[in-house]
Amino acid sequence: MRTYRSIPWIAEAHEKELYAYIHGYCKGVNATLLRIGGMPDHVHILVSIPTSMAVAEFVRRLKNMATLWLKNNKAKFPLFDGWGEGYAAFSYSRFDVGKIKQYIMNQKEHHKRVSFADEYRQWLTENGVTIDEQYFLTDR
Repeated sequence: MRTYRSIPWIAEAHEKELYAYIHGYCKGVNATLLRIGGMPDHVHILVSIPTSMAVAEFVRRLKNMATLWLKNNKAKFPLFDGWGEGYAAFSYSRFDVGKIKQYIMNQKEHHKRVSFADEYRQWLTENGVTIDEQYFLTDR
């Protein structure tokens, strides 16, 4: 999930509290959180959601619940102004779980070399997705 307008409001000092909240949300909807991590402007979540729940519903509810929690913790997240309008969700093979966990764990080091926008753009291009620059990582 990306922060609104990619504003880096997730402070490293408090990110684990946000991640713990997201973990609790996942447990509450019977989803299995396999790994969570990110940067001040986005969060990666490797999760197995119940087959009875649509991905869009999972993310919509997560954003809504996390927004309420963040507003109640404004002192720790003073720059919080919401989540980005969209999200990206990808299915994965169980054989790739270890590699994906490692990727999420190494976010801070990885993004010292490659920006989130550049990496996302490259990933979309490599997977045949046409990017409309008018809408790429924008919030209306």
